[in-house]
Amino acid sequence: MIISPRWFVIGIPSFLVLIQFVGPQKTNPPIILAESIEAHVHLTPRVGQILKRSCSNCHSHETQWPWYSNVAPISWFVIDNVQFGRRKMNLSNWAQYDQEKTAHLLDAICEMTETGEMPLLPYLWMHQEGHLGEEDIRLICHWAQGEIARTTRGSDP
Repeated sequence: MIISPRWFVIGIPSFLVLIQFVGPQKTNPPIILAESIEAHVHLTPRVGQILKRSCSNCHSHETQWPWYSNVAPISWFVIDNVQFGRRKMNLSNWAQYDQEKTAHLLDAICEMTETGEMPLLPYLWMHQEGHLGEEDIRLICHWAQGEIARTTRGSDP
């Protein structure tokens, strides 16, 4: 069976148009401040800025959806990554975590930024502002370790 060039000229663009209507939906659920990380830990202004700049696009309900998140099949990858990130750690729903989970997440924030696992490299390709410098990582780890110590002592934010 020989596939004619006409099929490619008509078929592929038609397919690309059709897939725009299929796939996951972008969401940014409402933010309830009482459930956010800010309401449950001591967050210094500098660390808050770093988390917002480098983490919140995938780990909160404050995702700034880029233009390419509207183009399938790229959109499927972007939306899936955001949904996965929110399931792993959600800065907007921090109230859902108990003391043990909070300590684990804070420890993971430090570890994953120190090892360069976070932010993900594909994210950084498109979001230069997400890069973490040595000082950013030092501040995050110092903050996270302090919060682990404070929350395991049972202090209130």
